Amino acid sequence: MNLILVGKIVNTHGIKGEIRIISDFKYKDDIFKIGNNVYIDNKKYTINSYRVHKLFDMITLVDINDINDAIKFKGLNLYIDRDEYKFNGYLDSELIGMDVYYNSEYKGKVTEILKSKMYDLLVVEGKKRHMIPNIDNFVKEIDINNNRIYVEYIGGLDNED
Repeated sequence: MNLILVGKIVNTHGIKGEIRIISDFKYKDDIFKIGNNVYIDNKKYTINSYRVHKLFDMITLVDINDINDAIKFKGLNLYIDRDEYKFNGYLDSELIGMDVYYNSEYKGKVTEILKSKMYDLLVVEGKKRHMIPNIDNFVKEIDINNNRIYVEYIGGLDNED
């Protein structure tokens, strides 16, 4: 099983076992569908209903029928099994550990991704530490199969010595 973090359960809602989730997972429209599986504390649950309420994703789970059943999930993380889903693109977690190249020269590995309202930043550790905006102006190609990311010129990448 290859568990991927989808969001955090922040509370319950109402008395019928609805769960309130905060999630910025970019493919959540593919995840939060009736009949799909999610994992909480390494246990598999099936989504019974889904809706959006304000800033939250709201789900109910099969066999979780009231607040007393759902309250135990408060504060826990919600996961999916990556092997159960095919996405049209890549997951942020798949970029961690990828090699970064500028003009065919190795610049380092992606060690983390920092989130912001405008765009994500790829943190690249090499001879120096770089933060590269994950937008088309700078990231020219993400080659998942060869574990490589090719970037455009960013000040400081070419004079690391």
